[in-house]
Amino acid sequence: MQSKRRRTDAITRRKTTATMCQHQPLCPTADSADREAAHPVAYHPEQGWSLLCNGVLLFEDTGELLPDGQIIAPHRPLRTRHVTAA
Repeated sequence: MQSKRRRTDAITRRKTTATMCQHQPLCPTADSADREAAHPVAYHPEQGWSLLCNGVLLFEDTGELLPDGQIIAPHRPLRTRHVTAA
């Protein structure tokens, strides 16, 4: 029974992503490693977040909230030592 529910949930997620993503090629799904490459459908820099067409909420600190409620901790690079310009 649990396996059938997981399959149904996965199909529902794919359908939701496909309906939000109206461009070609389709954006990566929310469970893909490159999910941040999806197109933004709502952008609110004053609040510090964007909604991507795959249903991912992307925050300016690089944290993420996936459509299934999973939280991805911020993963921006640590401080750089020195930046030089040519």
